[in-house]
Order: sequence, then C-alpha cells, then structure tokens
Amino acid sequence: MIHIPGGSGKVLLYHWCAKEKQGEAKRIPLPPVFHMAKATPKITIRPLTPNRWDDLVTLFGSRGACGGCWCMTPRLKRKDFETGKGAKNRRRFRDIVKRSEEPGVLAYLGRTPIGWCGIAPREVFIQLSNSRVLKPIDDQPVWSVTCLFIEKEYRRRGVSSALLEGAVKFARRKGARIIEGYPVLPRKGDMPDAFAWMGLPGSFEKAGFVEAHRHSPNRPIMRCHVG
Repeated sequence: MIHIPGGSGKVLLYHWCAKEKQGEAKRIPLPPVFHMAKATPKITIRPLTPNRWDDLVTLFGSRGACGGCWCMTPRLKRKDFETGKGAKNRRRFRDIVKRSEEPGVLAYLGRTPIGWCGIAPREVFIQLSNSRVLKPIDDQPVWSVTCLFIEKEYRRRGVSSALLEGAVKFARRKGARIIEGYPVLPRKGDMPDAFAWMGLPGSFEKAGFVEAHRHSPNRPIMRCHVG
C-alpha cells in the first residue's frame, strides 16, 4: 500500500495486486481508494450582533484592541475620544451593538474569533468628515472600512483579505453599492501593526478593491463597486 497525497485534503491510497503473465508477476494498480484527511478549520465571517459581543471582547482584550479604542476612534471627535478612552468607549460601542446596528464583521477560525473589520455608511464616521486627507472624492453614497484588527498570531496570514471580502458581501446585503477603504502605504520597510489599523493596500487589492483617488501620497482611497 502506497500513500500518495491527493488534492482537496484527501489522501490517495493505491492497492496493488500481482498477476502472472508468461511466468512473470506483474503489478496491476486497482482503482484508488480515497480517505478524507482531518479537515482544517476554515475562516468564517459573521456580523457583529448582540449575541457575539463577548467574542469581540475576547478578541479585543483589556486594551479594547489598541489604546482603549473599542473601534470608536472614527466615530467621535478627537476630544471626545480621548476623554472616553477605555471603559467609556467600550460602553459607547456596546450600546451601538445592543441597538443591532451591526457595525462590522468578525472572522472566526472554527469557533475562535481571530479578526475584526469595522464597516458602516461613511456618514456615521465623524473623523472622515473632518479629514483633509480622506475627504470625499465625489457625492456618491459609500460604505467605509475604518478598522482592521487581527489577533497577533494570525497576522500576515491572509485574514485581512478574508475579512474585507466578507465585509463587502455584508455591506452589499445592507444595500451598499460602493465600499471604500483608506489603507496606509508604508513609507519604507515594515510598518508597526499599531499604525496599520486601517489596513494595507495589498489586502484591499486581494479583496477586489482598486485605487480611486489620493489626496496624500501615502493614503490611497480604494473602492470596490458591487452594484
């Protein structure tokens, strides 16, 4: 019996038999037998609903993802955000989730939450409205991706692209026709994870986004059209 790796997570087993022909033994392969190898858990994307709040808390940890943010940075004026860092921002975001606004999507590996993507109509994000670099490029209604957070051990493994693909599908079901992202283009070398919370261009490209405009050399505005 010979073990040969097969496709689609299968292990292919060939059985051989001996057949005499003109005094010689000849090995004849019989039809292959397939056995399924143990399946690897796949990434699934789910909207953040009230019953998944505890999963977000598990993912974000005591720091609220980063510096007490709790994904409230783009939703508040800077002064309000700074004074609410930590517990107050957590309560604010919890209230949004409790109202079933579904402010983004979670990535799961099996049952473990490993990533988050914040997405909503652009008008709910105060900091986008006040940004010179990320100001609107036209008057079309868009949904905006404002945050990507991946559990440390799963970074640089394609989770961001999977989240973005799921976020696009999520927004489309909600009626979005254009989804917009604002990744950061590193000036040189690797960028610390803490500064890449709006994503990197490569992840958006893999998820079907294309650059639409730039107000700043290292801040492309990227779009995905779904309707």
